[in-house]
Amino acid sequence: MNSAFTKPTLSDPTPALRFDQPVVLVGGGAFDWETYRLAEAHCGATVAADGGANWFTPQAALFDGRPPLAGVVGDMDSITDLEAWRAAPGCEAVALAEQDSTDLEKCLYSVAAPLFIGVGFLGARFDHSLASLHALLKFAHLKVLLVGDRDVMFLAPPSCHLRLNIGARVSLYPLRETIGGCSTGLEWPIDGLTLAAGAQIGTSNKASAEVVALSFSAPGVLTILDRVWLDAAIVALGESGWRG
Repeated sequence: MNSAFTKPTLSDPTPALRFDQPVVLVGGGAFDWETYRLAEAHCGATVAADGGANWFTPQAALFDGRPPLAGVVGDMDSITDLEAWRAAPGCEAVALAEQDSTDLEKCLYSVAAPLFIGVGFLGARFDHSLASLHALLKFAHLKVLLVGDRDVMFLAPPSCHLRLNIGARVSLYPLRETIGGCSTGLEWPIDGLTLAAGAQIGTSNKASAEVVALSFSAPGVLTILDRVWLDAAIVALGESGWRG
């Protein structure tokens, strides 16, 4: 983490914070500690998006089971005690005044990490959930997973392999028009299908084999699994090698 930085902007999104390990991003939406712990087990640091910091404490040491934050990013209109976070040991407060992006988007252009796992960005308000999906598409070159109380979702790279149980849910929803390539291990193959909202979608599909292989003409298909498959989703993204 940098101790000094130049604030990133939409026109010059040079990251203010850099991490060598995956990072948990915490939003101010539906949040529970069980989901957070599942994400934290795979990550080396936690960064809050604005009001997501309210789930934590500015103290540097563990407090009531709550770990310290490495950073807080956002326009800071929802955080309870900004001055306390600015003074918090080991935590960088990155205040960005621009109103053309959501706090999740601000995190994605202000923080560099090999993988992001977002908690607190799904559920609660549906419009906020939609905005989170928009961020996945806008930052399709990054590896980002969103985890809720039931689901884990990510934007499928051009090709990936998921190791699942037969019968596991594999819902595919196109956020933009994309053509399905060669697919194996799906109950209903998507080979050659043009997937587009309002035309052809692929929700409620399921695995017919223990390895599901997917390929698409471009990243744009939201892949939704049961939360129990978080590890499988992380491995699939890690093996894809995709970088926009």
